Amino acid sequence: MFPVSRPRRLRSSEKIRDLVSETSLDTKKLIMPVFVDETARKPVPIPSMPGIARQTPDSLAGHLGELDEAGVSSILLFGIPGRKDDKGTSAHQENGVVQESIRIARKETSQIVIADLCMCEYTSHGHCGVLHGEEVDNDSTLESYGKIALSYAKAGVHMVAPSGMMDGQVGFIRETLDGSGYQNVPIMAYSAKYASAMYGPFRNAADSTPSFGDRRAYQMDPRNSREAMLEIAHDLNEGADIIMVKPALPYLDIINKARESFDAPIAAYSVSGEYTMLKMAVDNGYLAPSAIEESITSIFRAGADMVITYFAEYLCEKSRK
Repeated sequence: MFPVSRPRRLRSSEKIRDLVSETSLDTKKLIMPVFVDETARKPVPIPSMPGIARQTPDSLAGHLGELDEAGVSSILLFGIPGRKDDKGTSAHQENGVVQESIRIARKETSQIVIADLCMCEYTSHGHCGVLHGEEVDNDSTLESYGKIALSYAKAGVHMVAPSGMMDGQVGFIRETLDGSGYQNVPIMAYSAKYASAMYGPFRNAADSTPSFGDRRAYQMDPRNSREAMLEIAHDLNEGADIIMVKPALPYLDIINKARESFDAPIAAYSVSGEYTMLKMAVDNGYLAPSAIEESITSIFRAGADMVITYFAEYLCEKSRK
């Protein structure tokens, strides 16, 4: 006897498959990371991230124009400063690399400008805050984060994205911004940021590898999921507008669990290691290019509302063809 239910009927053509698809890859929901190197004289290709380069303050406007033309509607800025010290003071300078990049971006494009807020690129030791001995001092670091957030807001940023995983960082930044008249600047919190091996290419790109130890004392243990829900709840209670899970592909279960537990918008960061693995596999013919769309679609299917990905420009250009 033939089966009564035939799910294949709804897979019989591309148009029918599109009609009944449960998840769509909306390019307006993609965010492109952008590196800006304060001392570079020309764009510097990043060997560990094929196709991605550090921009210079002079090349940034042109690069953002290219992204705009491709259809990228949101960017996430990272800075590589010309000067580092043990307290990362260049991170909150009025004319710092990210602050100036924000001004350029606001002047040259209509993109949503989000700025990563951390100190690892700015400290001489590569850790994400102020040290007390060989440990990051949580509360002293919050003071620095508040200064950075305020400097970003004064430069015109649309949104700040604190990524240091300090306890209380969202509340401190929210209070700082509100107390200075910037209550309308949203916070995209790196709420569940795991101590992952997937960050290797980024650390080469941003010169942010710790000079000693690692970040396991403040980033999350990859073995834990309930703890991620606790971190997210804390950030939402402290005033986060968007919460984030990072990395994305190895933590689809965390994205899904967050979606089931919270009503807030969820961002997922498909990090440098994810990009490099896929990019090199596709470039070498080991995987079909459709693997890129499949991987990013899986992040949306898990429950993300927006995805930060180094494939944003590629996917936006592809959608326009």
